[in-house]
Amino acid sequence: MMDISSKTIPFSCVFLISLFVSSSAQSCSTYTFANTNNLFSRCNDLPYLNSFLHWNYHQSNSTVDIAYRHTGISSTQWVAWALNLQGTGMIGAQSLVAFHNTSGAVRAYTVPVTSYGTQMAEGNLSFNVPKITAEYVNSEMIIYATLELPSNQTTFNQVWQEGPVSGNTLNVHPMANSNKNSLGSVNFLSDQNTVSPTGGAVIPRLKRKNVHGVLNAVSWGILLPLGAVIARYLKVFKSGDPAWFYLHVACQSSAYAVGVAGWATGLKLGSDSKGLKEETHGNIGLVLFILGTLQVFALLLRPKKDHKYRLYWNIYHHSVGYTVIVLSIINVFKGLEILDPAEKWKKAYIGVLIFLGVNAAMLEAFTWYLVIKRKKAGSDKHPHAANGTNGVSDYGSRPQQAV
Repeated sequence: MMDISSKTIPFSCVFLISLFVSSSAQSCSTYTFANTNNLFSRCNDLPYLNSFLHWNYHQSNSTVDIAYRHTGISSTQWVAWALNLQGTGMIGAQSLVAFHNTSGAVRAYTVPVTSYGTQMAEGNLSFNVPKITAEYVNSEMIIYATLELPSNQTTFNQVWQEGPVSGNTLNVHPMANSNKNSLGSVNFLSDQNTVSPTGGAVIPRLKRKNVHGVLNAVSWGILLPLGAVIARYLKVFKSGDPAWFYLHVACQSSAYAVGVAGWATGLKLGSDSKGLKEETHGNIGLVLFILGTLQVFALLLRPKKDHKYRLYWNIYHHSVGYTVIVLSIINVFKGLEILDPAEKWKKAYIGVLIFLGVNAAMLEAFTWYLVIKRKKAGSDKHPHAANGTNGVSDYGSRPQQAV
């Protein structure tokens, strides 16, 4: 049983820390443009669609030279980057677009987006764009442009996107989470985005999303199921009593504390994203917080082992506990869909669950083996047979013979 704790926790933590760090693995600050005349003092690693924004801001005349890079693009896809002066999404976006036309040449032009499903027709933007070009090298599309920004404004909402091309027609972009979440803000004047030798700029919102994901995956998604496994199977060993209870309480208390911190970061993310709601994920998170809190208070109200209501408390405690575990795992996967990291991280979390599940199945079989063996041997005298040890409830639904 102790092997599960010693192996699973380090493995899980390495996986989740890697998930957090992976978002900044590619840095715009280390990129060198093929044309050495293209030098940009600041940049952002955009959090979705393998995109990067480089720029030089000229405060004297409120202009900015930008280079928008979009990697992993085929010649049958279009890319776009835009500023939205009025809103946060596609409607109202003042876009720079680039794609390969039917002759194979790269074409770049401006598009004011006025409605969903637009055909990306060329038109003038609400601000002047005296220069726009694009190049395509090694599956990377780069749009270069000079923008004349509105006076005294340096912070804008930005949107970036990719989609399929059919002939010279730019079709509607996919609706994957990475496409829907490819929006944020940029401050062309902020020193926070200055390129430095130690690494590229990282959007604060992406950091918060990664922190939110790590906290909740560790707490609700791993520690909670691990605590249940400890409570259900460690007490099968007589030498594990009462250690199993303290390990269970420590594990679940830690899961709840870290989970509340993760829930709080989720609330903050939601309040900062008025136009982007993940209702299912948020609602499940709220339910988990409520049920988890009830479990904490239930521990304080636990009847003594010989109390007539102890059986009902056991049923409540187990039912709510398993419900929280199931909802937690579901919500971790919901969160992975929203965060949209590399596929290997989702597979790694599945691997953690499989590891826990396989060990639980083996321990379940071993528990039944010991129960039957001791019953046949007439050694059913372990003192926590019916109501637990030291006033602690038996955790699980297997027969409560002494083990």
